[in-house]
Amino acid sequence: MTGYGRANSEVDSMAITVEVKSVNHRYFELSSRIPRTYGFLDEKVKSYLQSVISRGKVECYIQIDALEMDDVIVRVNHSLAGSYVAALKELADRHEIKDDISVSSLIRYGDIFSVHKEQADEDRIWQAVKCVLSQAVDSFIKMREKEGEKLKDDMLLRAGNIISEVEFIEQRSGQVVKEYTKKLENRIKELLEDAKIDDQRILMEAAIFSDKTAVDEETVRLRSHIDQLRMMLSEQVPIGRKLDFLVQEINREANTIGSKAQDVAIAKRVLEIKSEVEKIREQVQNIE
Repeated sequence: MTGYGRANSEVDSMAITVEVKSVNHRYFELSSRIPRTYGFLDEKVKSYLQSVISRGKVECYIQIDALEMDDVIVRVNHSLAGSYVAALKELADRHEIKDDISVSSLIRYGDIFSVHKEQADEDRIWQAVKCVLSQAVDSFIKMREKEGEKLKDDMLLRAGNIISEVEFIEQRSGQVVKEYTKKLENRIKELLEDAKIDDQRILMEAAIFSDKTAVDEETVRLRSHIDQLRMMLSEQVPIGRKLDFLVQEINREANTIGSKAQDVAIAKRVLEIKSEVEKIREQVQNIE
């Protein structure tokens, strides 16, 4: 299911921006872009997103800018500085020039100083990022929920269409047996003319035909599957994979009815069911 969420905030002396977006995918797949300095966040971000998103090809972008540099330390190489001072004094004495050595004059010798960044407090940074990440995910989920409601309405409509076709098939199935029995009786009369017709034989042949073409079990299971589909769509948990399996079962029952049907009208209705099932299957790929 597609979705997008963005949040930015200043947390604990850091300006943090997070974007989360996704496109349809059968499983959860994450691609993240996090500043190299904060590479330790990768697994934490993945674990968090996987706990709230079960399906989709997800992209997560995180930008972190420090607002203060309290964690930076400047160190002085006193041994090297002493060597510079001694060398400058020697130079002044030897060439009889004014000795005006000062701290400000030593600044030009950059190798005297070294800048060090204190080891980052990973847990503190993660808590700050998680705060903004959760805001972005909330927006992301709200967008998905809106889309999900539309998909739900569409699938419920198609489920209703399938039940309508099932009702027709159930009614027509009994009529087909009666029509077959009548045709069989007429055919025998044509062949035997005035000879006595064995009613028991006709009834036996009709019973065999009825048994071969009966779809009662399949239509009952189809109704049950549609009831399950409706129930799942009312749940507030990830159902995409379960729906995927259920749609396969619905399609299997429709195929069985089609293979048993000895009637053009029923065959047409089976095609209508399969068309609706295929549309539901396409939508299921978009559902978490």
